[in-house]
Amino acid sequence: MSTRVAVIGAAGRMGSSVCGAVEAADDLELVGRFDARDDLGDLGGAEVAVEFSVPDASPGNVAHCVGRGVHVVVGTTGWDEGRLATLREQLSAAPEVGVLVAPNFAVGAVLMMELARRAAPFFESVEVVELHHPDKVDAPSGTAARTADLVGAAREAAGCDPVPDATTHDEGGARGAVVHGVPVHSVRLRGLVAHQEVLLGNPGETLSIRHDSLDRASFMTGVVTAVREVSGRPGLTVGLEHYLGLDG
Repeated sequence: MSTRVAVIGAAGRMGSSVCGAVEAADDLELVGRFDARDDLGDLGGAEVAVEFSVPDASPGNVAHCVGRGVHVVVGTTGWDEGRLATLREQLSAAPEVGVLVAPNFAVGAVLMMELARRAAPFFESVEVVELHHPDKVDAPSGTAARTADLVGAAREAAGCDPVPDATTHDEGGARGAVVHGVPVHSVRLRGLVAHQEVLLGNPGETLSIRHDSLDRASFMTGVVTAVREVSGRPGLTVGLEHYLGLDG
């Protein structure tokens, strides 16, 4: 029996790739393609919805799915703690529904974040540089923000000192954003897809952990894995690493 899947944001770059991946999977059936201003209705009878829309629309789309008892795999960025808290409240009224919110579905990117989290307490300095195409609407990327949050939490738990930085004048913002105590820099350049490097440093040594997505096909293994797993994981899960056994 195939799992019935709907894709929200199907006309977008990621959404169209997801549609192709679902159609190529023997155990999945694409039953609905939805885009901006479409009435989601019963989602074509889907059991699982994959949501790749835009940050402003995503919470409403996910709430609609939860209200219909449809499991959701969410790849849209912009899910801060406030939005996640609201979603948890919505899920409390639908305890059988599973929702995965993941900043990145490339297995290599998930491993990059996990390696950075483990390495961070051993280094005095750490910074994140993310590079994407110029059509991306958010900065820093969801992956970079998630990486910095994981790294910052790991350093905090280990009792690390703040990242050293003697900068006192930065009127143009050259030092970038700071997420959980970690500097994050965003590059937007035509020709790029999705790339990130975590730079770690100690006196006399540096470590670089980099991941490059050269094609959106790199995300599809993770998306399909999530679609297959989400119905068996009720409640809210943040991060694909929990579906890959990396949360131990």
